[in-house]
Amino acid sequence: MEVRYSPLPQQFADCDEIFDELRELVASGAYTMGSALEEFEAMFAELTGMKHAIGVGSGTDALKLPLKALGIGSGDEVITCANTFYATVGAINEVGAKPAFVDCTDSFQIDVDGIEAAITANTKAIMPVHLTGDVADMSRIMEIADAHGLAVVEDACQSLMATRDGRQAGSWGVAAGFSLHPLKIIHVWGDGGVVVTNDDEMNRHLRLLRNHGLRNRDEMEIFGYNTRLDTLQAIVGKWIIKRARDIAEGKNANAAYYDAAFRDIPGVRVPPRNDKISGVYLLYILFAEDRDALMEHCLARGVSAKIHYPIALYLQDALKFLGHKKGDFPVTDRHVETMISFPVDQHLEREEMDCVIETVRDFYAGRN
Repeated sequence: MEVRYSPLPQQFADCDEIFDELRELVASGAYTMGSALEEFEAMFAELTGMKHAIGVGSGTDALKLPLKALGIGSGDEVITCANTFYATVGAINEVGAKPAFVDCTDSFQIDVDGIEAAITANTKAIMPVHLTGDVADMSRIMEIADAHGLAVVEDACQSLMATRDGRQAGSWGVAAGFSLHPLKIIHVWGDGGVVVTNDDEMNRHLRLLRNHGLRNRDEMEIFGYNTRLDTLQAIVGKWIIKRARDIAEGKNANAAYYDAAFRDIPGVRVPPRNDKISGVYLLYILFAEDRDALMEHCLARGVSAKIHYPIALYLQDALKFLGHKKGDFPVTDRHVETMISFPVDQHLEREEMDCVIETVRDFYAGRN
């Protein structure tokens, strides 16, 4: 049996409603901004429990624009997690600032105990990353930020609807960025992102920044960007956001099934689960002995698996200017060598999940 990784064909197998609205859009000629975007933003704000949601061109821009609105730029530093996707540091770099890394924990979140040691006179903000559908320890992060006068912008691109202590990812800092990329929890037909905030002035500034700094069609208040969420993508977003909670529930049920099975297989380790956190499993990750051989074994048997991420971000060529060497962030290094992720989406059949489990079990049984 083959087990695919991406559920996109199944996700959009029955989406005539989208095409009906797209036909109306084509006839209207209202291809940028407009009512569909406003409707999607209102739905996203309601889903996240936030006052404002601002649709932008990508998850990267959803992280960059709040930093820009805060005045962060050249010579400034932003603290973030050593194991994250490129976009986190890409956003920091795009405003002219420098990332300052802190190692992660085995729950893939920033190690809060290491944050204060990373603070310098140039530090202006903390960007915690809620990686893999989990949530960082935001209460402690906010305490540190408040004590040092630092802004907090959350990278919640991978953790829509996840909660910690009953509070959603993205609701703690002055703003948070979410991604609508096709591999995220809810997604559109291409790139897209959303910034959420409860701060009225931040909301006003973000709306200027996403649309060339225009106050209206004829008046430019500040320099900005061309990073509006396309109306086409907003229409897709409206369709899928109605299904968001069903998607999350399906992913979480599948993850619980995996957990129960993998805890009994020697050679793999399930990451720690925290009762304070209700995650949403964007990724289902295990720590695996002889990971690369397991990966080859799975792929050879038609079971899709991936590594998030095979090269530590702090060791990428683009970040050599920071002067880090291997070993500077030992937990991140261990994750690079042991993490493996398997399909966990809501469209998986139980038979497919059993195939994943038995493929892993067979690999370790064959080594004994």
